[in-house]
Formats: sequence, C-alpha cells, structure tokens
Amino acid sequence: VNVGCVPKKVMWNTAVHAEFIHDHADYGFETPGVKFNWRTIKEKRDAYVRRLNDIYENNVKKAHIDIIRGYGKFTADPEPTIEVEGKKYTAPHILIATGGHPAVPSDSEIPGASLGMTSDGFFELEELPRRSVIVGAGYIAVEIAGILSMLGSKSSLLIRHNKVV
Repeated sequence: VNVGCVPKKVMWNTAVHAEFIHDHADYGFETPGVKFNWRTIKEKRDAYVRRLNDIYENNVKKAHIDIIRGYGKFTADPEPTIEVEGKKYTAPHILIATGGHPAVPSDSEIPGASLGMTSDGFFELEELPRRSVIVGAGYIAVEIAGILSMLGSKSSLLIRHNKVV
C-alpha cells in the first residue's frame, strides 16, 4: 500500500493522462500550454495512501485485532511463541508480516551506489528528474521507466546481458 501497488497505480494513471494529452491533437483537441506539476500529484498520492492506511488500521481495530509493532523473534517455548520487545505472545498460528527492505550496496562494492535509490525512493522524489536511469528489467523497473518517461523525464533502462543482443 505504501510504496507498491497503490501509489504505483496512481503514478501509472498519471502517466496515462499525460499520454492522452499528448495524443489529443490527433483527435482534434487543442491543448496548448498544458503543464504537469509533480508536487501536486505527489501530495495527492501521499494523502491517498495515508487515508488508506487509516482505513485499514480502523478496520483492523474494529475486528479487535491487535497490531504489534517491533522486532520479533521466535522463542524456544513449547507452544508457538514470539517475543517482541520483551513481551511474549503465544497462539496456535503466528503470522509475522516483516515487510521488506532491499539490500543496498555500498560505494566500495559498487562505485557510485550511493547516488542511486531503490524503487521505494521513486515515491520519495520531490521533483520529476530531468533525466533518469533505471537499472533492471523486472516489471517494476519497466513500469517506473515508462511513468518517468511519459511524465517528461528523459529515461534510460539498463538491462544486463552476458552478450551483445
């Protein structure tokens, strides 16, 4: 919800609108002087995600489900038990929703790595970059390259191959 499906769909829809505007003249529409404001869509997208988070959290509370935030670990207790910040929780079934964080290499591993960002960083951008380079060819990389390109960033997609294709 925060840095995946929902905000990506908002940005994808934004790019679709840009594409439609680009093609308006082919359908007889005159749209001179149309400008795109990255900050506006970022603010509206982020507010939408916050609103969804509030809705989801309220639904969880209404269902009388406890949200336990913190670092957890399984214990050696005979029943399935986890410990989170000194408190133990036992249940027949335990779901640990870990979230995930990408492994970011250091500059010593890959020179210049600190100049890049993960796909999560795309949603933190305060401005549309004039130029962008997306490394990878998975669906997230391709979608982000398409979004950035359609919104006006001169974008390149780098794909690793063992041979020249």
